[in-house]
Amino acid sequence: MRELVRPAARIDVPVEGKIIGIRRLTAREKVFRIELPGGARLAHQPGQFVMVGLYGSGEAPISITSPPSPGESFELCVRAAGALTHRLHSMEEGDVVGIRGPFGRGFPVREMEGYDMLFVAGGLGLAPLRSLIRYVLERRDRFGSVTILYGARTPADRLFLDELAQWEGDRSIDFRQSIDVGEGDWTGRVGVITTLFRGMELKPARTMVAVCGPPVMYRFVLIELLARGFLESRIYLSFERRMCCGLGKCGRCQINGEFVCRSGPVYSYLHAGRLREAL
Repeated sequence: MRELVRPAARIDVPVEGKIIGIRRLTAREKVFRIELPGGARLAHQPGQFVMVGLYGSGEAPISITSPPSPGESFELCVRAAGALTHRLHSMEEGDVVGIRGPFGRGFPVREMEGYDMLFVAGGLGLAPLRSLIRYVLERRDRFGSVTILYGARTPADRLFLDELAQWEGDRSIDFRQSIDVGEGDWTGRVGVITTLFRGMELKPARTMVAVCGPPVMYRFVLIELLARGFLESRIYLSFERRMCCGLGKCGRCQINGEFVCRSGPVYSYLHAGRLREAL
């Protein structure tokens, strides 16, 4: 199976990706399975993103939600939030979208091997973290214990319900979830995601942390982690910025001279904590 190869000077030119599967997750989110021309692989790393384009509607950065695999397709979780994403939600299997990428730096999976893993996902932040979670679970013997904390606004806003149920039923995973507002027949925990840390027996010296969620969540999660003695160099954060080119040329995603589309979107807190306006 051949790799997807483009001359470096033409990374600005999209290739046609065919939609071969669509799955609705919530009222606002769908998962699209994309296949590239000629059986090419995307060859991405967990945490990277692609630029998705539609003629007449421009492009948008979308995180890759599936792990790297020898297969010929990959998944994108898309929230209908703007003109392009609403149009994408109206598309059907067999339709074609423009794909550029993958772009950015993902999670340092090699450095994480041998450590316990703590994942902290808030809302749509589960989509990019899912690529890393599944990467780890598919290579379980290379990592220590796995803990997954997930928070959503309401029960109906939770993503990947089938996988949440699998993680909850897997005795080798410490899975905990909470919602901000209890609704309907919800009998689980109610409260912000940081309430899930209560009563947990964590081992900061041997744990790597991956965090992704809304910006307001980062501040309070970091307070919890640092108070428990986690090292800044072992806390990794995935940032969402207005990335328009993926090449570090347009400047829309710039933070104090750094372009998130190139030096991110994944940063260690040791680095990100020293960038003004990053958090």
